[in-house]
Amino acid sequence: MSQLNWRHHTLIQALLARGPLKESDFQSVFYGVTGKNPVTRQSFYNDFLFKINKELAYVQLELRGCRNQYDGKVYYGVVNNVSDEQSKLGTKYTMPQIAFYKGVIEAIVQDVTNQGCITSIEALNIRLENQEAFIDYLKHDLFGRDAKYKAKLEVQAASSSQDSQSHVPAAFKSFSIAQKEKTLSDLIQDRWLSSTSDGKIGLGVRSFLDLRAWFRSNDIPSCDVCNEAGVKAVTCPKEDCPIRIHDYCLKKKYSIRKVARICPGCSTAWPLSSGNGDQEEVEEEEEAEAEAEEGASRNEQGNVSSNNQATGRRRLRSVKAEAVEAANSHSQEPSGPVRRKRQRTCKAEAVEAAQDAAKTEEPEFTLPSNNLRSLRSRRR
Repeated sequence: MSQLNWRHHTLIQALLARGPLKESDFQSVFYGVTGKNPVTRQSFYNDFLFKINKELAYVQLELRGCRNQYDGKVYYGVVNNVSDEQSKLGTKYTMPQIAFYKGVIEAIVQDVTNQGCITSIEALNIRLENQEAFIDYLKHDLFGRDAKYKAKLEVQAASSSQDSQSHVPAAFKSFSIAQKEKTLSDLIQDRWLSSTSDGKIGLGVRSFLDLRAWFRSNDIPSCDVCNEAGVKAVTCPKEDCPIRIHDYCLKKKYSIRKVARICPGCSTAWPLSSGNGDQEEVEEEEEAEAEAEEGASRNEQGNVSSNNQATGRRRLRSVKAEAVEAANSHSQEPSGPVRRKRQRTCKAEAVEAAQDAAKTEEPEFTLPSNNLRSLRSRRR
């Protein structure tokens, strides 16, 4: 009996309907469904996903997380665990389109600069006739399970020219530039491919989710830090060293100043200008954090100073009010030695109160001397 309830079903349906989600969006959906914070309830979160994967395994599906190597963010999605990677595109794409997609990803991962992208012109120039291994797979594996499609391609192959490439299906040969452009657009829209900031073609998040096994089976060099395929990565400055590290892994590895910036494979000094992980950027971030802390400290001191100023104003208003009240009451008394004595006492109390306020508050809030002159004028 299935251990999944409606909450598990809702989370799976959200992924199937929306496609791969950023970790923050996925956790928001999780919180909305379960009412549990995945950050503070990490054990519950892990158990919840484990139960989903345990049930999905019966239909060769998996809820998987991966990191997009272009933006460094984690994504979650439901993927197919069937051994043949091409079948993961489903029935939406034709065989020529799948072969074209395979040619594009091979060109991307074989890029000597390890930037994980190719230009649109390079993508459009990919020839499907060169996908011999894929064509053999179609003939001997896939078509063996689909007799109807096999017969269809055999008819197409028979109608093609009897030259050295007669084994290539006619549909592959007639795949035009316009069809390639349309296929590229569809693959980008469906997030199998992506368009980089400089207008080039890179892998999409769905490719990173689905092609993990394909990367390993085709000996794509992996990142020395996270052990995932280094499609977009920084290579060691030494030419014959195979070490490559993702930008975000490089930033994490060398974020601590005490760690020596050397290649973990050959100990060659790693250049400071190595993408997002260079020391200068780390220092800039640390300076920004220090400035933020200093700004917070200034704000806190400013709040304390403002509170002291407000307290000083209240005390001075109180002193002024008492002095004025005392002067008014004394002005109504009869003249003589008693009146003069009380006036001197009032003056002394006002001066003493002003001095006390000056000692406890900032100088700008001390009682001005003209207040004493006003008291004398009122007395006269």
